[in-house]
Amino acid sequence: MADSKPLGDDQILASFGYKPELRRVLKLFSLYAVAFSIISITTGIFTNFGFGLGHLGPAFIWFWLLGFGGQLLIALVVSELGTRIPLAGYSYQWGSRLVNSTYGWFVGFTGLCYLSVGGAGITYVVVAPLWATILGLDPTNPTSNLLITLVLFALALSINIISVALAARINNVAVFTEIVGTVVVALILIILFATKPLHSAGFLFDTGGVTGFDIIKAVPFAALIGIFTIVGFELAADLSEEAVNARVTVPKAVIWSVVSSAVLGMIALIGFALAIPNLQKITASPVPLADIFGYWLGSGLTKVFLLFVVFSIFALSVIGTAATARLIFSMARDNILPFSRVLKQVHPRTRTPIPALLSTTGLSLLFTIYGYIDVRFFGGDAFIILITATATLPFLVYLGTVVAYVWKRDKLMSFPGAFDLGPWARPVMIAALVWVVLVLAMLIIPRDYWGADLVCIIVEAVALGWWLLALRHRLNRGEADVSQVGQVKPEAPPAPTPATGS
Repeated sequence: MADSKPLGDDQILASFGYKPELRRVLKLFSLYAVAFSIISITTGIFTNFGFGLGHLGPAFIWFWLLGFGGQLLIALVVSELGTRIPLAGYSYQWGSRLVNSTYGWFVGFTGLCYLSVGGAGITYVVVAPLWATILGLDPTNPTSNLLITLVLFALALSINIISVALAARINNVAVFTEIVGTVVVALILIILFATKPLHSAGFLFDTGGVTGFDIIKAVPFAALIGIFTIVGFELAADLSEEAVNARVTVPKAVIWSVVSSAVLGMIALIGFALAIPNLQKITASPVPLADIFGYWLGSGLTKVFLLFVVFSIFALSVIGTAATARLIFSMARDNILPFSRVLKQVHPRTRTPIPALLSTTGLSLLFTIYGYIDVRFFGGDAFIILITATATLPFLVYLGTVVAYVWKRDKLMSFPGAFDLGPWARPVMIAALVWVVLVLAMLIIPRDYWGADLVCIIVEAVALGWWLLALRHRLNRGEADVSQVGQVKPEAPPAPTPATGS
């Protein structure tokens, strides 16, 4: 009998009932860059550094390690699922094929809202003020921040419409700008601090005046630095249909991105914390890291490094737009979404899902306008609530994914050369489930997170409303569903070739 030969990427796609429509051009480094950029230690640290300082002083940085340990467990689960179900639409496809399409709808819609809310909040609250600082504008002015946000959305959309290859090239560069904008700056600050120490290394364990039982109460806020940042690595799997040798490259990209982000992020946090010139002033600053940079490097050099930072976060927006659009495209081709007939279309020349891309940007704009109106006219904190919700929403996706994985893992088959946890699968999946439940408890119970909890409730209510009004009827009539072809069965070896005479 002939040896078993692994199926090619397009054959694997066909085994799941889909024809190849997207352009398969992403190799290992590009996929790694996707995951690394989506994690974006730059974005996470710049977003949450002041928040962590305010709740537990410089000692908050050590909770980064907690986030790394827990998220690595999820990354291992994602790596197995990405190997066995290498399809665009990641969470939706995994939930649908491991449980059913209704389950996949709720998990997928939660993931869609996470990406849309995050794109709006981070661009407006983090990137726009940094651009304003570089341009010499007022970083607290809501109108100028809105204009900057709109320009950035338009650029990210245009790049993605042209091609995923262009988006990947920009994202590849962002790997290096992330390192320069965080790690290199942190190392420079450590050297400068050594020449002019403002405090001892013990400052890194300073809890900012928080003592006793209050330290325990501050943990959910201090831990947000790792919980908020080390997420999104699973979006490398969302681009599986554009990946070359996806069953091998996606798991490597996911795991390498989590490990490298954790190491580089810890170096950056240590450097930034040591360089704090005045804890009270930095904690109160709207752009704390920019002020730290300014103290040690001067305004000119600070602006140079901030350019690296804003490019890195812009790359996150570019690749985040790409990943969100693939999730929309994947759900639409199964007729799960409203207007699916339009949203599943792929441009024949660019091979990009343009209607899905436009919808992605439209959703981000919707959340941005809502937040702007609240901030500009009512003095509210809608953007802070939205950003906080982007910490909770991905863990709801992880919960749905890990539960489905636990439910069906024993029926998942391994494939030649593909990532496999082997005997470690059961302890990993149990530990991952415990971790996700623990994080959700930390993100849901504290009163400060109740606004974000409401956002999550609204998200699930909208998902339930669409299912009740339309989707369940489509599913019952057989008008919407994932193709059951291929499911999670092993690849069969090819039939033996009949012998022929010489």
